[in-house]
Amino acid sequence: MKLFNSDYFTYKNNELYCEDVRIKDITDNVDTPVYIYSKRFFEDRYNEFTNAYKEIKHRVFFASKANYNIHVEKLFDEMGCGIDVNSGGELLRALEAGVKPENMLLTGVGKTDEEIKMGLEHGVLLVKAESLEEVHVINDIAKQLGKTAKVAFRVNPDVDPQTHPYISTGLAENKFGIDSTVAVDIYLEASRLSNIEICGIDMHIGSQITKIAPYVESVKKMADLIKVLKSNGLNIEHFDLGGGMGIVYNEETPFTPSELAEAIIPVLKETGCEIFFEPGRSLTANGGVLITNVLYTKKNNLKNFIVIDASMTDLLRPSIYGAYHHIQPVELIEGREDLKADVVGPVCESGDFLAKDRLLTATKRGELLAVMSAGAYGIVMASNYNGRRKPAEVLVEKNAFRVIRKRDSYKQLIENEL
Repeated sequence: MKLFNSDYFTYKNNELYCEDVRIKDITDNVDTPVYIYSKRFFEDRYNEFTNAYKEIKHRVFFASKANYNIHVEKLFDEMGCGIDVNSGGELLRALEAGVKPENMLLTGVGKTDEEIKMGLEHGVLLVKAESLEEVHVINDIAKQLGKTAKVAFRVNPDVDPQTHPYISTGLAENKFGIDSTVAVDIYLEASRLSNIEICGIDMHIGSQITKIAPYVESVKKMADLIKVLKSNGLNIEHFDLGGGMGIVYNEETPFTPSELAEAIIPVLKETGCEIFFEPGRSLTANGGVLITNVLYTKKNNLKNFIVIDASMTDLLRPSIYGAYHHIQPVELIEGREDLKADVVGPVCESGDFLAKDRLLTATKRGELLAVMSAGAYGIVMASNYNGRRKPAEVLVEKNAFRVIRKRDSYKQLIENEL
């Protein structure tokens, strides 16, 4: 089988390391399943991204929905990155991480009154509105608080991002944003509200996008719209391109930040706006792994199964998207043959799998497997279904590691029940 090697996760003496820490040294202390992150990967990806746009005025906001551990958010904040929060819970997490509200964007297609109030009371940089009705609600709440809300609309450019339909967000059929054909009228109405200050325009066409063309098409459409808005006297200070840049899970060939920058910077310069970005997956996904222990192996007729202690409750993406995560042994043992098997968890669902018909090196009970590319949309989508405890998280820096989230206790599973 092929091995997924990088500068951050590599084999030394046939054992998998994260940076300079042996994976088995972590599992001996923390047990499994456990998420392990490389701090250096997060730093390198952020620096690579922001440096690609150094010739224009820009700001990067980490999309915390990808990985909202407060230690991860704190790391990005300390590097000068803002944080994109999508709910009241994500807002409070960012505050706990020490992020200043003026470095946060409050986004989301269905923000509650309570969440809008939280954002305005704390003084977030801006609130993104996704409908005309929502901006009226924001105005009413701002009026009650005696504040003026800085608002940007998310506009749907109706461009096919050429990605999985569940993570496409830029088509007219998707629930996100306002229709670009009526955007000018909506902006003008919003600008007349007493407690609203229009400050920008946003787009986000999808996630795990590996082709540049959809971005170029969307940016050009939005740049044309910005010209029209400005000609109507509207103040458009920033243009937010969202995120969605794809990564390598298997054999994808995504573009680099520099390649995208080269393609769109000339258009961005013409807008006269400060440019915002909201990357998530591309900054963290390949900086994390999920380590799991093999509980049992078995064969039903011609079908091989590897039963592990991680499940769909720990990593949901394969079950709901059919998403691919490379899986490889933590220890390479000579003489082992490859076999085709399903890698499945202990949850009582046929959909509880991390891989189907995957060619893997044969493994035995008690051995460890590494599920790669798990630094984004992993722990944030975890659940307690079947009474399962959410796994621990560990951050590695050079030759040291620390637990940044303890594994759930059994007591935690029932403490909120009255």
